[in-house]
Amino acid sequence: MPVPDQFPGQGSSPAQSDGIQHTADLGWETFFKDERLKALIPIALENNRDMRIAIQRVEEARALYGIQRSDRFPQIGVNAQQTAQRMPEDMRAGGALSPSVTRSNIAGIGMTNFELDFFGRQRSLSEAAFEQYLATQQARTTVQINLIGQLASTYFTLRNLEAQKELVNKTIKSRQGTLNLVQSRYSGGVASILDVNQAKTTLEAAKASLAEITRGEMRARNALQLILGQPVPANLPPAAPFTSDVVMGKLPTGLPSALLTRRPDILAAENRLKAANANIGAARAAFFPSISLTGLLGIASPDLGSLFDGGNGMWSFNPVINIPIFTAGKLSNNLNLAEVLSDIAVAEYEKSIQTAFREVADALAGESTYQSQLEALRAQQAAAYETLKIANLRYSSGIDSFLQVQSAEVALFTVQQGFLQTGFDSIQNRIELYKALGGGWTQTSVISK
Repeated sequence: MPVPDQFPGQGSSPAQSDGIQHTADLGWETFFKDERLKALIPIALENNRDMRIAIQRVEEARALYGIQRSDRFPQIGVNAQQTAQRMPEDMRAGGALSPSVTRSNIAGIGMTNFELDFFGRQRSLSEAAFEQYLATQQARTTVQINLIGQLASTYFTLRNLEAQKELVNKTIKSRQGTLNLVQSRYSGGVASILDVNQAKTTLEAAKASLAEITRGEMRARNALQLILGQPVPANLPPAAPFTSDVVMGKLPTGLPSALLTRRPDILAAENRLKAANANIGAARAAFFPSISLTGLLGIASPDLGSLFDGGNGMWSFNPVINIPIFTAGKLSNNLNLAEVLSDIAVAEYEKSIQTAFREVADALAGESTYQSQLEALRAQQAAAYETLKIANLRYSSGIDSFLQVQSAEVALFTVQQGFLQTGFDSIQNRIELYKALGGGWTQTSVISK
């Protein structure tokens, strides 16, 4: 493979967890812990229009494969026909004594243009159609994995915005209290109008943030409804607390080679590569003679009324051999095209592997750094709380101006928002890792035995 043997930061042995050999065997019911999200996933799988299109694409590919495969077998049917012909007098077989109009009636069981596949052309075309069908099946699985990931991402985006909104409302309430305090001090001649305006500035900034977050929350609800393919039901289970526990904590990563048998997009690229190789076989077979058979076994009569009388049995057999001699380069160009398309399929297959490795490596980079970032932000938040407390005390004592309080409030709010956003990003990163490792195509986990 055009990738290293190990993921970055992984030891000599791949991580395993709870008897599950690979994340692709980890059902979404096990990975996601939020009962409300788990209730939404089946709704999206049933009603999402992209999912419906993907399912119908599989049925389309199945039908196309069936059509192509049927060409390998003879097509037999009942044939009945009547032929009427008028000839000029000098071209009649019996001369002037023959009737001017002759008729013939034929009925029987016939086979039409059945190609004897001596050189494997039909077999190669059937194989190519079959591999395209398998690729479409894998594409359907990819759509499902991406749909579940998109739904989870949108759902947790909404949960994050709700948490941000709750934080902003608490901040507005706190800053309103601070403004009231400063106004009372200003009325008593202790504070200046500058202090009042600074308190109003921080309060209005929080209100502006609330409007922005509310707008994002409304848009997230609209996006969630689009993914579900219907309005969000009202009778959903209660949501779990918005913490890192809403998803599974540790995922078995395995080796990069496992992606070749687990990731549906890689499997689809492999099927397309096999289809391209089969098309080369069909293009090569086109250089050889093709033999087709047409036959009829039945009865014939000049009069329709006597068609089924005894002694009217007939048969016809018509083999046709077609040997290409001069095609103006059409066959050679078809073969060249098939070989070029195969080379493209090889490059696409390798790119799929490289892309999968990069996605897993990026998510693993997040897994190795988000925890330390959250711990640092948690400590920073505690320090910001203490700073605001001291700033308020010094302002009340007349030691510092209100500017110190304002700076401390802004700093604390920024850290709190950053902590919530980073926690949300860490959840999103774990979802991306789950998808990148091929998880999300089953509901329940497949436990190794």
